[in-house]
Amino acid sequence: MSRLAEWRQGRQYVAVAGMGRSGVAVTRLLAAHDIRVYLSDASADRVDAAQALERQFPGLVAAEAGGHDLPRVAGAAALILSPGIPPTAPVVLAATEAGLPILAEAEVALEELGGLPYLAVTGTNGKTTTTALIDHLLREAGRSAMAAGNIGTPLSMVAAQHRRPAWLAVELSSFQLHDMPSVRPTVGVLTNLAADHLDRYRDVADYFADKALLFRNADARSITVSNLDDPSSRLLVASVPGRHLAFSLRVPADGWFDRARGMLMLAGGELISRDRFPLLGDHNVANALAAALAVHATGVSVEAIRRGLSSFSALPHRMEVIGAFDGITYINDSKATNVASTQVALAAMTQPYVLLLGGRHKGEPYRVLLEELQRLAVAVVAFGEAADLIEADLAKTVRCERAESFREAVRLAAALAPTGGAVLLSPACSSYDMFANYEERGATFRSLAEGT
Repeated sequence: MSRLAEWRQGRQYVAVAGMGRSGVAVTRLLAAHDIRVYLSDASADRVDAAQALERQFPGLVAAEAGGHDLPRVAGAAALILSPGIPPTAPVVLAATEAGLPILAEAEVALEELGGLPYLAVTGTNGKTTTTALIDHLLREAGRSAMAAGNIGTPLSMVAAQHRRPAWLAVELSSFQLHDMPSVRPTVGVLTNLAADHLDRYRDVADYFADKALLFRNADARSITVSNLDDPSSRLLVASVPGRHLAFSLRVPADGWFDRARGMLMLAGGELISRDRFPLLGDHNVANALAAALAVHATGVSVEAIRRGLSSFSALPHRMEVIGAFDGITYINDSKATNVASTQVALAAMTQPYVLLLGGRHKGEPYRVLLEELQRLAVAVVAFGEAADLIEADLAKTVRCERAESFREAVRLAAALAPTGGAVLLSPACSSYDMFANYEERGATFRSLAEGT
């Protein structure tokens, strides 16, 4: 019997913490199954959303914004957790002390989707692009597919649909995997590993341990795709049961980049020439190889994969070329919320540029960017809460200017960039000091670049 059936049959209520997209989606899913829900959020800004859900599901949903009723949470059958809430939050500690199961929204949804094949992607960088590529390649092969999870569409929304896709491409963060005891993808993809979220995790080892949970239930039938060029990834998947496939930008592998010939290779043959794949940077070649291996392992032909790769477009906020204005190209890489991701973006640059760097610090030093910065960077413009740390790490080696607002940062970067050069927003920080999310930061950058 599924969890949802047990909760409904036992006439129990379930606590849901967090009123963002995933929290609202799982609340709707539970209420549609006549399961009572206590939904709460620490932010008082969620009052309108709380009231709307109570009106839509009278007698089933009790929603509270501005705090969590901890005794009420402790009396629930389970706590379903939004990924942004850390394990140290009082609402989680109250559930833990009461002995409640603590589950990710994605865990509940995947169980309800029962047996639907899914290709799951995790890693530090490239998750969203790889997931979107997998979805696109499956569709190009004529399969009914949908991308969901951390990519933006909560899995609970898919589970609530009357007509479900035949395949899922699922992005899973370490935060989600922490509370997903039954995760078992048809194909599990690990893009890469680097230090991240050190504002939440005690150390890198703890962060990597949550990533490893994607493979916790792997068996002899499992398929794992991983990055041969990344020692941490190789080590993490080394003991995972099942079939292993690897991609590389350096050496021959199941999927690899023959740089001398400018050719992406798959299964021992040619896949597509580099100039026919439209995304910037070696990191996106790696993402393409990971996605190609994953879908090929499910029976998709090389020809369909080739068509899909050639027709794929860059996602917003990921090395997205906004346009050229007054002789300067503006590139939006707002999704680069950690140092490793920004390092990859800098390696992809082929013209002189000014880097917009800053936001809320996540615990990583910025010094590791110096080698790439010295190659083509004209200057760094530091902004946000991390500006002091950025200046301390970089100013002795590269030109580093300080902006007191995001608008000033973009204006200053435009003034410093040479004709024919670029302004690159690749912040290496989260956006939460100035913006609601990285999407809002990227959209603001676009507006300022376009002068709209």
